[in-house]
Amino acid sequence: MRTEVVGHGGTRLGLRVEGAENSRPIVFVHGWAQSSGCWAAQLADPALTERFRLVAMDLRGHGASDVPATGYDDPVVWADDLAAVLDFAGPDAIVVAWSYGGLVLTDHIRVHGTARLRGLVLVGAITEIGPDRPGGTIGPLMREHMRAMLSDDPDIALPALTAFSRDMVTRPIPGTQAQALLGASLSVPPAVRSALFRRNIGSEEVLATVDKPALVLHGSSDRVIDAAAMKYAVGKIPGATGRWFLGGGHAPFAETAEEFDAVLRQFAEEC
Repeated sequence: MRTEVVGHGGTRLGLRVEGAENSRPIVFVHGWAQSSGCWAAQLADPALTERFRLVAMDLRGHGASDVPATGYDDPVVWADDLAAVLDFAGPDAIVVAWSYGGLVLTDHIRVHGTARLRGLVLVGAITEIGPDRPGGTIGPLMREHMRAMLSDDPDIALPALTAFSRDMVTRPIPGTQAQALLGASLSVPPAVRSALFRRNIGSEEVLATVDKPALVLHGSSDRVIDAAAMKYAVGKIPGATGRWFLGGGHAPFAETAEEFDAVLRQFAEEC
């Protein structure tokens, strides 16, 4: 089912919803230049949908959400957007945040605390951004293509986004899903792709306040987000558990969906 909620400043945020309405919620937050569609395997997994209510959001400027001109550098904006989704999903949600989505989740905790959360799962995620921020350390693939991917010239951006989408995984994923991931990137306006990087914020003190179960997942061969970001989160979040997807790239939920879903299901049930 597709629906929407209203986030900060009246921005409409697109949602994909699966599972029983009265079940415990799991909220999915995608990464930079992506959409809720990246969670297709999870939203179609009966082992998850029969136990939980799954809510996947489109960040502002992405997917089916509105594309406001400003607000992409403001942690309060991101925090309020996620708060609106959590209010829709229901109390005690587990939030699964991938890549840039980890920064959005950290912004929510920065502004609103952990009251709405039952647990959090960071997947190849950053929790900080800016120069010399260890929680936001990017990998060689992102460094190689970043400048070109932010270009408004399609002759420059398209080849870079294509190569990035192809090489961020280390295992084959279904062709339709691979094309959907690339299509999601191309649908995000260049101005938005750039705006998400115009931030410089640390999160050491924020992560130290987390008082809910936390699982930090990372592909051991992730070339988009460096392993240092994963180790930083594990070291700063009290009681956090780290887990590697050996040989995995930046999208374990797509590359090894069955394994990823089993890990998520176990964590959610333990929470």
